Amino acid sequence: MMPNPFDNDAAEFTVLRNAEGQHSLWPAFAAQPAGWDRRHGPASRADCLRFVETHWTDIRPLSGQRDAAGATARGDNPRSR
Repeated sequence: MMPNPFDNDAAEFTVLRNAEGQHSLWPAFAAQPAGWDRRHGPASRADCLRFVETHWTDIRPLSGQRDAAGATARGDNPRSR
């Protein structure tokens, strides 16, 4: 069975981000998928994880963050629905 390249602690990775602000670790040897921009790396898996933990503090998609901010500005409470 082939090892999963996403779980290889010895490999180099890049950190990718999509239009929704979501981050992903991606093996440095693999082609970057459409719709994702490189934000960090190539670097060790541990270094890339530190980057993600530092720069992606709100894991909601950007559209969800905007929706929540709009509801708060209007005085809506989405949890009370």
